[in-house]
Amino acid sequence: MSSDLQEQAKRHLWMHFTRMGAYEDSEVPVIVRGDGCYVYDEHGKRYLDGLSALYCVNIGHGRAELGQAAARQAQELGFYTNWSYAHPRSIELAARIAALAPGNLNRVFFTSGGSEAVESAWKLAKSYHAVRGEPTRHKLISRHLAYHGTSMGALTATGVPALRTPFEPLTPGGHHVPNTNSYRWSEDRDPLWAADAIEEAILFEGPSTVAAVILEPVQNSGGCFVPQDGYFQRVREICDRHGVLLISDEVICAWGRLGHWFGCERFDYRPDMITMAKGLTSAYAPLGAVLAGDHIAEPFLHGTETFTHGFTFGGHPMACAVALANIDVMEREDLCGHVRANELRFREMLESLRDLPIVGDVRGAGYFQAIELVKDRDSKLTFDHEESELLLRGFLSGELFSRGLICRTDDRGDPVVQLSPPLIAGEEQFAEIESILRPVLSEAWKRIGRWSSQ
Repeated sequence: MSSDLQEQAKRHLWMHFTRMGAYEDSEVPVIVRGDGCYVYDEHGKRYLDGLSALYCVNIGHGRAELGQAAARQAQELGFYTNWSYAHPRSIELAARIAALAPGNLNRVFFTSGGSEAVESAWKLAKSYHAVRGEPTRHKLISRHLAYHGTSMGALTATGVPALRTPFEPLTPGGHHVPNTNSYRWSEDRDPLWAADAIEEAILFEGPSTVAAVILEPVQNSGGCFVPQDGYFQRVREICDRHGVLLISDEVICAWGRLGHWFGCERFDYRPDMITMAKGLTSAYAPLGAVLAGDHIAEPFLHGTETFTHGFTFGGHPMACAVALANIDVMEREDLCGHVRANELRFREMLESLRDLPIVGDVRGAGYFQAIELVKDRDSKLTFDHEESELLLRGFLSGELFSRGLICRTDDRGDPVVQLSPPLIAGEEQFAEIESILRPVLSEAWKRIGRWSSQ
């Protein structure tokens, strides 16, 4: 019998990025409770949250102190805007973020989430160049398959055709360059060719028209593409040579996901701006931000210059209180150190799956890892659209969930399984992930053989 929640969900709730028709004859998964690395549905079934909801519940579920921080703030000041005013929590959080950030990244512009942060960073890059006498610098360079958000400007940066095409024409000014998926490169390719492709794009577009380059430390879409050694150092040199700003999109990669407060620290580069959201509050409240260098803020600190941009709820007092409590937990439990101490065990567990013929590649960093699936490991032959549909949506996604593992099966590039557990996860959770992944991937391979013979 369908619960009231099921009936109401099917009648009224429009879920994000969801084929609504998939639930015409089946239940909507309704998650009602969380505790640590686990969540529970309306029937009481437990699932290992191997994706941290959506790469964001970094400190795990059920942390009552974050809710208590929000409640205390609501009693003191439920809301006030950061438009021409300030309030204690936004000031304190901005100072806390700046103290943790590398280099001269000391200015924090709050938003409500990740797409807003990317929009804001692009607008700030354009405004920065304009106030310095270069108003023609408006273009943004990003990478193939990269996901930077869904609002119109962020979607221009996003390099996933299936997400872009339905909403064209997009905000003008986007240009895409190759990503760092070396699994698909020829063996004799220069390891820094993808970095050099950024300079080629800047020269092609005209340096005087390019405002910024936006890159994730580890690219999410396509399956956790890591940079080659020296990649970001080369990109930094290129940007400096042509007067282009470097934006590090760390909506996923900041706040411990890669074992550091910020993803750029993992790969030792210094961006001009960092975009963030998700793990900033461990998703207990919606909050994002652009962290900018002092040199970016400087032109706006004098006379009548204004960055004419903002959001009503950017830096909401209750969200900022939650973020401060979240950082307290991360520092008290040294969760960045926990990730660094345990990521090798996590990776070794995933590497152990290479004995399965469907596993082509394992890649990622920290608690942000992916397995690429292939039809033939020697040739790296991938799946066509119909095969991918059968494999991911027809079997893997539902089977993994039914066995109690929440992860992402994705084919925005080649088919991958992505895992991004809460930062508190350890060997017990790694073993549980392996105990589910191994038999499901083995069964998937058998099904591929049956499909091929039909």
